Amino acid sequence: MKTSNPRAWFLVLPVILLVAFNALIPLMTVVNYSVQETFGDNLFFWHGIGWFQDVLGSERFHAALGRQFLFTGIILAIEVPLGVAIALAMPRSGPWVPVCLILMAMPLLIPWNVVGAMWNIFTLPDIGLLGYTLNTVLGIEYNMTQSPLAAWMTIVAMDVWHWTSLVVLLAYAGLVSIPDAYYQAAKIDGASKFAVFRHIQLPKMKKVLTIAILLRFMDSFMIYTEPFVLTGGGPGNSTTLLSIDLVKVALGQFDLGPAAAMSLIYFAITLLVSWAFYTAMTKDDQN
Repeated sequence: MKTSNPRAWFLVLPVILLVAFNALIPLMTVVNYSVQETFGDNLFFWHGIGWFQDVLGSERFHAALGRQFLFTGIILAIEVPLGVAIALAMPRSGPWVPVCLILMAMPLLIPWNVVGAMWNIFTLPDIGLLGYTLNTVLGIEYNMTQSPLAAWMTIVAMDVWHWTSLVVLLAYAGLVSIPDAYYQAAKIDGASKFAVFRHIQLPKMKKVLTIAILLRFMDSFMIYTEPFVLTGGGPGNSTTLLSIDLVKVALGQFDLGPAAAMSLIYFAITLLVSWAFYTAMTKDDQN
């Protein structure tokens, strides 16, 4: 019979208190700004839920939120199937395993701002390898600073290149944890490759894929650095995601009240969608 030792909590209590302290103070500062109005000179006045009403009724907020959901939906639709497919194609044993793992991990080691700068240079129409190839060699008109479609395709391609490796590594970890006995039984039964994937590999990868989708949702839904460095939200506002618009309101316009309300709404949407997805994915496990 297993026994629990409550004294173990004392070992992690300092970390819990430190994390709570670092998270609580900024959060309370944002909440404070979201319900107050200021006219300078460090004078604040109670504004109630006015900023929340203004943000929720703003067409600008709805447009940025729609672009954010569209970007996240495209990212998940591409990266999750692609990551699983690459993981299935990777070797399970032999000298090529560490080579493949290192190659998959390399994009994840590059800082976010460097990724944006790399792709900015890479897509320049005159000297960038991708831009020059599309425009001059293939004769395809491409300029992400003038075409919203080209800008969207570029930021999606950049994110897929940068973060598909995370899905690959998580899916691969789920695949290598499957005992060989399952494959031997499937071989005896004459199961096809699709049947093995459908009834053995996919169910065994369910938990790691849940983690992968949650991580990619939260990261892509809050992405800022890469698209800002690459396009700055342009051309026009075509790639102004909610995260970029929030920074423009907070730092560009210095509207602290609306920015604080927008950030809390942003946080609530992210938390709510993540909770709903996790509940749906783990519903069968709880029964």
